[in-house]
This record gives sequence, structure tokens and C-alpha cells, in this order.
Amino acid sequence: MSIAFYTVTVAAALWTGFSAYSIWAKAPYVVEPLRHYGVPQSWWFRLGLAKAAGALGLLAGLVVPWIGIAAGAGLVLYFLGAVVTVLRARSYQTLVAPLMYLVPAAAALTLGVLV
Repeated sequence: MSIAFYTVTVAAALWTGFSAYSIWAKAPYVVEPLRHYGVPQSWWFRLGLAKAAGALGLLAGLVVPWIGIAAGAGLVLYFLGAVVTVLRARSYQTLVAPLMYLVPAAAALTLGVLV
């Protein structure tokens, strides 16, 4: 296994885990945009749960590769959905936010498949 794979995967997992914590803690920099995008508050816990599961899956993938690949694919789909949500809300100035999470998840998935 390459050092890049471990580094990118752990970083993506920590970053995604932080995102899950932020939504559960109702951090203003997370919940205000969610309200603006029209995401119902009843979804927030489950969205955080999906992120946390993806983060844990990435870490588990360091031991069981197919779990990491599945988690990476799920996170890529999740954050692509977030990009679509931002675009549908026409909030172009906040488009960078979901991309900050999509890129590391996609990198971890790519390295997981290649390694």
C-alpha cells in the first residue's frame, strides 16, 4: 500500500467526519446554508449519519479494501448530490463548500481502486 493512499484516505475520513460533527453540532456555517438550500431540518441528523458512516467506511477500507471502495463511492455520490443541491438553489458563491469534500473523497476512492 502506498503512503499516498493512507494519507489521502485518513485525511478524507477526518475531513468528512468533521463535516458530520458540524451538522450534528448545528454549526452556523453549516445550518445557515442548509436552510438557504431548502434542506429540511428533519434530514440533518441522517445526512450527518451518512457522512459519519462514509468516514468510518473509509477507515475500515484500510483493512478491508472493498469497504473503503464502497464508502468512497457512497461519499462521492453524496457530495455530488450536495453540488446539485447548491446549484439548484442558485447559490453559486457557496459551490466551493461541497467541492471541498467531494475532491478528497474522490481521491480516496481513486487511490483505493488503484492500490
